[in-house]
Amino acid sequence: MSADDEKIRKVLLERRRELETLTDIAADGSAPVTLDQQSVGRLSRMDAMQRQAMSQEQERRRAGEILRIERALQRLEEGEYGICAECGEDISANRLSADPAAHLCITCARMGER
Repeated sequence: MSADDEKIRKVLLERRRELETLTDIAADGSAPVTLDQQSVGRLSRMDAMQRQAMSQEQERRRAGEILRIERALQRLEEGEYGICAECGEDISANRLSADPAAHLCITCARMGER
């Protein structure tokens, strides 16, 4: 593994650790909301349900980002990192710098947004 590959690997692993730490910290936010209106008022319960939904969505996004990182690490090991999964062209260094887990070049990413 080249020095550049090792540097990329470290960046990806550090980002994965950050996301996993956030997941651990946020675990309480997705706990079930109590339905006992005697202990929690209706508005408070609605607020708790909204916070729970937001927490669950954040967790879903973190899980997706962790999966993207895992795939990038796999591409790195296979020697395919930095190559667009769609067209096979090189992904620009600027794009990889901004998003080390990117698997599409900017052209293919834009085409997918349509």
